[in-house]
Amino acid sequence: MTGHSQTGNSTARRSGFMNRLQARRATLARPAAGFVSQPEPRTIGTFAKGRQLIGGNYLFAGYLVEAPGTVIWDVPMPSDGFEDDIHGFRWLDDLAAVGDGAARKLAQRWTSEWIARFGRGTGAGWTPDLTGRRLIRWINHAIFLLSAQDKGQSDAYFRSLGQQTIFLSRRWKAAAPGLPRFEALTGLIYAGLALSGMDCYVAPAARALARECRTQIDAQGGIPTRNPEELLEVFTLLTWAASALSAAGQVTPRDHVAAIERIAPTLRALRHADGGLARFHGGGRGAEGRLDHALAASGVRTSAVGGLAMGYARLSAGRTSVIVDASAPPKGPESCNAHASTLAFELTSGRRPLIVSCGSGVTFGEDWRRAGRATQSHSTLEITGYSSSRLAPKRKSGGQGREPLQEIPREVSTQRMPHGLTAWHDGYAATHGLVHARELLLSPDGRSLNGEDTLGAFTDAQRTAFDAAMDRVKLQGIGYSLRFHLHPDVDAELDLGGTAVSMALKSGEIWVFRHDGHADLRLERSFYLETGRLKPRASQQIVLSARVLQQASQINWTLAKAQDTPLGIRDLVTDDDPLPEEN
Repeated sequence: MTGHSQTGNSTARRSGFMNRLQARRATLARPAAGFVSQPEPRTIGTFAKGRQLIGGNYLFAGYLVEAPGTVIWDVPMPSDGFEDDIHGFRWLDDLAAVGDGAARKLAQRWTSEWIARFGRGTGAGWTPDLTGRRLIRWINHAIFLLSAQDKGQSDAYFRSLGQQTIFLSRRWKAAAPGLPRFEALTGLIYAGLALSGMDCYVAPAARALARECRTQIDAQGGIPTRNPEELLEVFTLLTWAASALSAAGQVTPRDHVAAIERIAPTLRALRHADGGLARFHGGGRGAEGRLDHALAASGVRTSAVGGLAMGYARLSAGRTSVIVDASAPPKGPESCNAHASTLAFELTSGRRPLIVSCGSGVTFGEDWRRAGRATQSHSTLEITGYSSSRLAPKRKSGGQGREPLQEIPREVSTQRMPHGLTAWHDGYAATHGLVHARELLLSPDGRSLNGEDTLGAFTDAQRTAFDAAMDRVKLQGIGYSLRFHLHPDVDAELDLGGTAVSMALKSGEIWVFRHDGHADLRLERSFYLETGRLKPRASQQIVLSARVLQQASQINWTLAKAQDTPLGIRDLVTDDDPLPEEN
């Protein structure tokens, strides 16, 4: 482990040195005097975030720095992620969403300051992925940035764009496979098409992007990390690149087009009834409207796939959607942000999430990040004190935030049925000799979800391992729990003398949870990890606890709308825009 960490650190240092070297070499050039054609903005920001920036509230990577009147580059950097976010210039989308004179002047000042301070190849922003991200924003919002600027400022802007393009042409291969490399190559294509004298980079970048599509997007339209939000980011970049090539009269390579056609139905399968993505393996719900906008821009009309989509199963009926993580987590380096979420599910009714995963704690620190990855943070069965996949031990140095999943289920089996799913995994076989099997049945009208969870030892080897586990606990039984994490907006309380849980959604719907009486039912505190918040949101979870005493234990449960809940509800309750302060 130590040797691996030292090797990784050495590689990172070498890559950083080469980035700095090529950045400084690129800044010796004097390319790009203007645009070949007027660029069209494609990135979409958030008005509320733009107003926060104008007010001096800098919220990035889970940190809020309040510094009214301070240039963004003078703000104290509380983390590397914070610094990366501001060098990537996504905040430019938010200022453009405001679009008034104050927002424009701020964007122009901060961009000019970046050129003056970092334009000679220094600073944290000279990595291939951040450079690609930054180029896309600079080009998208060129009119916003150049309005009322003098010739000197305009010349500096175009000179820096050209220098960053040259850097990217030399260093895109250093970007990690996956989203970072897609960002780098899309940025290179954008710049090559838009800037005068840069067209020589377009064809090689387009061919390289097509190769990445062929190797990184599998036959089912999935990516190795199995992160739905990351898949949306990749999809968006590919549609932007294809649109830019088409607008320039160039043919998009077939592998590139085919990847878009494969991803679109997969994303539709990962979309809940409210339009948000399922939150698994480090991904969030995605910015509101982002998924629908990307799908519309792609022009692909293929409906959601019928089988597994990137390892997820989708059940839907009426106004209800259920998405299940029905495969093993990623392996190796791709598992560094993966979660032990096998057979966990999420349920959304109309516009309202009901059953959720706790989410990714990346922006809340390492402890929250690790907590969010545990099985206990997902709506599934967990053996007390164990996850269905185990994290590698923390590295003493150099590996923070990069622990892969060391032990994952060897077998995960899934069988679809009309309005239902049966699946099992052996993630607890090695430690306890037990297999978790889950059956989910969604009613044709979407008003109820019936579940059956079994934990048992079924083979001779499993029974032997189970007997050994029982000996370790002195025959007291193997404790386990079913957890159903509730969205923070759900009001829940024990009902019917403690035998059921009533849940009220903001829409006015009432859902009721019941079980067969073979377990202890309670409501416990939970948390909801949401990007853009300063701290985790408090929520609740339904917990059913029992023990395996004789090689098998089974719990049956139901989630159903109350009988007096109408078939359709006009959900007119609106959600406030997220603000830095917590309510």
